Amino acid sequence: MRDDEALALDPGSAPPATTTSAPDLGTSAARGGGALSAPRAGTPGAAGPAPWVRRLVVVGLILAAVNLRPAITSLGALLKEVRDGLGMSGTMAGLLTSVPAACFALFGFAAPRLARRYGPGTVVLAGMVAITGGLLLRPLAGGTPAFLAASALALAGIAVSNVLMPVIVKRYFPDRVGTVTGVYSMALSLGTAVAAAATVPLTDAMGGSWRLGLGVWAVLSVAAIIPWVPLARDRAAAPPRRVTFVKAAGTEATGTDAAGRRQAAPGQAGPAAAAQAGGEHGSIVRSRTAWMLACFFGLQGTAAYVTMGWMPQIFRDAGISAGEAGLLLAVTMVMGVPLSFVLPPLAARMRSQGPIVVVLGVFQVAGFAGLWAAPAAAPFVWALLLGVANCAFPLVLTMIGMRSRTGGGVVRLSAFAQSTGYLLSIPGPILVGTLNQASGGWGVPIALMIALVVPQMVCGVLAGRNRHIEDEL
Repeated sequence: MRDDEALALDPGSAPPATTTSAPDLGTSAARGGGALSAPRAGTPGAAGPAPWVRRLVVVGLILAAVNLRPAITSLGALLKEVRDGLGMSGTMAGLLTSVPAACFALFGFAAPRLARRYGPGTVVLAGMVAITGGLLLRPLAGGTPAFLAASALALAGIAVSNVLMPVIVKRYFPDRVGTVTGVYSMALSLGTAVAAAATVPLTDAMGGSWRLGLGVWAVLSVAAIIPWVPLARDRAAAPPRRVTFVKAAGTEATGTDAAGRRQAAPGQAGPAAAAQAGGEHGSIVRSRTAWMLACFFGLQGTAAYVTMGWMPQIFRDAGISAGEAGLLLAVTMVMGVPLSFVLPPLAARMRSQGPIVVVLGVFQVAGFAGLWAAPAAAPFVWALLLGVANCAFPLVLTMIGMRSRTGGGVVRLSAFAQSTGYLLSIPGPILVGTLNQASGGWGVPIALMIALVVPQMVCGVLAGRNRHIEDEL
């Protein structure tokens, strides 16, 4: 049951009784086992966001999403030049490609606490500012440590925004989670693809300096700051929380108080209230669904960061030019534009998302197998296959929004699944770089990536079952 849904009481479960209510809570009481509900957005007395606010949120989501990957894919396109310029080894380059996952894990854990204190809009605004600062500072780095630090600043902004995007969607569009997630995911894929395709040509046009080629993306991130300035002050869409009133003999109803506090008559809350309290306050690590989502997120993230960080280098080592390698990465990323718009709404209509997980896993195996066997034979085919496989990201975002009944539950689940998932994805890119340096080729690293698809599909199928974390806490 969502926060804004009525709690239906079984007429036969208790004798009729008058419900105790407070007139200022915006709830109505029913006699004899009726229903108690908070006003919905768009109805008199509802405190939902104004239409212009929702339109501004869509603009903000699109601009934010466009800026959540250029800091990563622009580096992938110029990784060889950055390695040569800063004197990086293969292992250090692998560490560099793992920095996104590490930052996403570290700062993602802090996102819910920051959102509770300052509001999601304010935190996303700060994230856009951090992205801009990191992109501006990175070209000024004189060595690897400074470059890593500037990258970490930008990635910290990406991390908190990553975690809070599903929260923003659930907050302002609780009835359109799949559709709005699709729009956001499509914009994310578009930004990723444009950065991958345009970085090398822009670098060549600006004299061949990799520093300018990386720094130019700060211009785009400045635009993303603008819509979040007014949204940082918006509180209209704050999700309602429940008030419990006792009707009779352990039967209870719920409502919302003006301050958003949960209330119940002491010692009188029934079993449903206890279950809800457990869902809100129990440790999320007890939820099997949360763990499966985290593992699925981590394994698909490993594949995504290996693809973004190392695929251009694999193609270049096979004799493909830097410009074409960047274009191939763009092809991989741009596949997410139409699929990210179609996949989330489709997944939201399915009781189980397991079949989609399996199909994406098959595409992933085929793409990596092509890179392993003959990278230069059909590079656009391998890029297309891996582009379809990368749509596991919008799928898992949709699943996060579906695996909790409440906005507060989505905050907790998003933070846990993304932060834990990113922690799990850290070793992958490092190990790929180390194995490439140790073996002198890409066969062993790619074989590892193919093997990881199996647990990825298992976790995705289990995470895609029609469950809610509130029932497991």
